[in-house]
Amino acid sequence: MNRKYVLITFVLFSIITHAQWFTQNSGTTNSLQHVYLIDLNNGIVVGNYGTILRTTNGGTTWDSTLSGVASALLNVAFTDADNGMAVGNTGTILRTTNGGINWTPQSSGTSNSLRSISYYDINNATIVGTNGLILNTTNSGVSWSPQTSGTTNLLNGVSFSDVDNGTTVGDFGTILRTTDGGISWVPQTSGTTNFLTDVSFYDENNGIVVGSYGIILSTTNGGTTWSSQSIGTINILWNVTHIDANNVTASGSDGTIIKTTDGGTTWTLQSSGTSNYLQGISFADLNNGVAVGIQGTILRTTNGGVTFVREEDIDRVPTDFLLSQNFPNPFNPSTNIEYGIPVASFVQLKVYDILGNEVATLVNEEQTAGVYRADFSGTDLTSGTYFYRLNTDSFSESKKMILLR
Repeated sequence: MNRKYVLITFVLFSIITHAQWFTQNSGTTNSLQHVYLIDLNNGIVVGNYGTILRTTNGGTTWDSTLSGVASALLNVAFTDADNGMAVGNTGTILRTTNGGINWTPQSSGTSNSLRSISYYDINNATIVGTNGLILNTTNSGVSWSPQTSGTTNLLNGVSFSDVDNGTTVGDFGTILRTTDGGISWVPQTSGTTNFLTDVSFYDENNGIVVGSYGIILSTTNGGTTWSSQSIGTINILWNVTHIDANNVTASGSDGTIIKTTDGGTTWTLQSSGTSNYLQGISFADLNNGVAVGIQGTILRTTNGGVTFVREEDIDRVPTDFLLSQNFPNPFNPSTNIEYGIPVASFVQLKVYDILGNEVATLVNEEQTAGVYRADFSGTDLTSGTYFYRLNTDSFSESKKMILLR
């Protein structure tokens, strides 16, 4: 059931951690729903109560822009530096032709909630929303035409790689695909009933879908088949965006930000520094990105969200006792636990079930100062909540982990 494995991780590095994501002053406590970075300097954020924020200096400052509406704005997209659209509740569509300085309402012909927009050239855009609604324009929004989706499920996200090829996703595992600009939408097999919240296609073939319970689906053949990926979290993922073919970032609940640099084969959890829901994320290039969320949260990174590591030829010895959160968490069936001890100590690391019964002893020995990792396997255990505790003569700490079959 439990294979004890303790690895001493003395290495010849000192780890210099720079801020991955840092907070910017939004000037509002309204929930922010989406962000679009036009370039390194210019970006637009939209949110509740008609909130529109604009930056022209890379997010150093964000200025409120008059939207003229009180409805929540849920999504925003630009096709170039000047032309953009924002959509939201009660059928709201706004358009700008001067980079977001001014916004003009457009007639959508519906009072449905409009959840997402893909604005892929100056003339063509597609919007999706409640009750399976799909709207399309071929004249920059002068007029909008409904398209037949074949579903009444809520559609949450839409992405077009070109004027013909697009995908929309929604509740109960809904994925629809068009190859003719939306004249026809064909259901695809997602393999899940989870709510799917967003989709991003880099080109005609390569796409990523995210959703509830941390689900990630990827395709390399335009959605003919979708593969599910495990990322070690059950937090809902709200938004996903391609930076290039290999680099994709997603944001979600409890401050979740995850990134892949290999097109979705593996994902790395980044430190956002917040537990607020992050409902939108956008990158201007590989390094410069912005994430937004509830309570007016705006986060910015200038290094792609990664932590820099610099070689210094010194032993990695912590200055204090520490017990890290296991990763992945939730896990199935294995996870690892990292801990550090600043001085030689007798160390015990044990795992308990929710009733306090001991289920495993991972470490029970004298150890020298350093950073260690213990691997834990729950192969013979049932799904549920477990606790692990680190004990020394002068330190004790417990953390929770979840085994999810």
